[in-house]
Formats: sequence, C-alpha cells, structure tokens
Amino acid sequence: MALPGSTTAASARCPGLAPIRIPTAAGTFDAVAAGPRHGRKVLMLHGFPEFGIAWEAQLRALGAAGFRAVAPDQRGYSPGVRPAGARNYTLDHPVRDVLAMADALGWSRFDLAGHDWGAAVGWIAAARHPNRVRSLTAVSVPHLGAFAHALRTDPEQQRASQYMDVFRQPSPVPEENILRSGPPTLPGVPQHRSEEYFRRLSEPGALTAALNWYRANDFTGYEEPVTVPTLFIAGTRDPMVAPSGVLATGDWVRGPYRLAHLPGLEHTVPEQAPAVTTALIRGHLASVPR
Repeated sequence: MALPGSTTAASARCPGLAPIRIPTAAGTFDAVAAGPRHGRKVLMLHGFPEFGIAWEAQLRALGAAGFRAVAPDQRGYSPGVRPAGARNYTLDHPVRDVLAMADALGWSRFDLAGHDWGAAVGWIAAARHPNRVRSLTAVSVPHLGAFAHALRTDPEQQRASQYMDVFRQPSPVPEENILRSGPPTLPGVPQHRSEEYFRRLSEPGALTAALNWYRANDFTGYEEPVTVPTLFIAGTRDPMVAPSGVLATGDWVRGPYRLAHLPGLEHTVPEQAPAVTTALIRGHLASVPR
C-alpha cells in the first residue's frame, strides 16, 4: 500500500502533486503522484541527476486527464532505499523495484515510462514482464541491446559515453568533483529545479548511491526483445547518445513500435520539451487498449 509522506521542499514547489511513500521489501520509496486512484496506472522513472519530480509536467497532465501517475525517487535517490555497495545497483535490482512498487500500490497492470537510467530500467522491465507492463515509453536511452552494441562498435557513442568512465572512478573522486562544481546546468531544467537536485544529491550517501548505477553497469546482458507497444522518444542533438543506437532500437522491439525523433532537443527531453513529451505520451497511451 502507499502511505502518505511528509511534504518535502520538492513537493512544496509542486503544488497539486501528492507526496507518497511506497513501502517494499527493499525499503520505502519516496514518490510524487497525481490523478485519481482509480485511474489508469502509469509509473514514471527518472534518470541522473534528476528525481521523480523531473516528470512534473507529465504528472500534472496525466493526472488532469484521469490517469493515476506516480513518479518515484529510484533506488539510491530515496533515502529509505539506499543500500551501500555498487553491487546493489546492477539493473536487475531497480527492475525488481518496479514490480515491488507496483505490488505495493496494488497495480496488477500498468504503463511504464522512463528517461535516462529510467529508460534502461523500463526496457528490461517491459521485456521481462509483459504480463504486468502494458506499454513502454522510453526517453533518450535506446534499448540496451542496441546501446551496448553501439558502445562496442561506434566511435561516436564511445566518445559520447566517456563521461561514464569519470563517474565510475572510485569514491570519493567523482563525488568531490561534482559537489565542488555546484548545481548542474541541464537543458530546459529551471535553475530552482537544478538546485533542488543538487541539494538532495548533496545529502550523505546520496551522490555515491546515484553514481553506483554507473559503477555497477556496463549495459551488457540485457539482449531481450520487447513485445509490448513501445514509444521511443529521442532528441537529435543528444550529446550522450549517438544516432546508431537510436536507429537500431527498432530491431529489438517485436510489438508495435514508434520512434519520435525530436529535432534540436538534447538529453533532458521531458523537461526541455514538456508539452511535446506529454503529447507524445498521451497519444501513445491512447493507442494502447486498457
């Protein structure tokens, strides 16, 4: 079951979104939610360095349209689910978290959306659990089969992913460098939101946990095709994702598939282009029978 959560600084800046807590065997996840409890269920997963509030615009729109949309702070980002050690952040763990959160919320079937690391989790969850995941919307990160192949063979993707090697350095080297740099500048993300991300990642253990996602994963071992209806949204100017993986993603989807290639957009698509992202998600959900 979902329990009421105390109002945080983040939720205070997002009036109309309800802070909730989702207890699971792994710990209790913080989340924000919108829409009626009886509405069609949508789980929305964030990436780095964001939190669930990155989906604010989409949560509001989906909630107003009658959906029940929930965006948790993922493993490591929620203080209640912040285990020590990189081994606890291999992608199998957050995939299991998705099912555990859905169970706690009482959702037998749900639509899944993910951006960045959230997209990586979404690809695996949708491939492994089509009986639970009704549809997938992945933003920015290709299917991991396509992405891993691009990392092995495409010099452009190898150059674009060099930042991961920096993040994978032993603690506290990257943590100190990131915290010394101050709030990040992210395309389309308001300054107050970047400051909120930075504040929360500055809490003890938070940034190390977030970076452990990079330390624990090389994106291999997830060559599982997706059979559920899938929308992939990608910006044409994403500095972190080369076109090869984006274009090859369709080879890994066996069900209905659409690639929405957005000219001029970078990596933080949901926040850089909230109206377009929301419209695409709404259209995708409308195309998939409940």
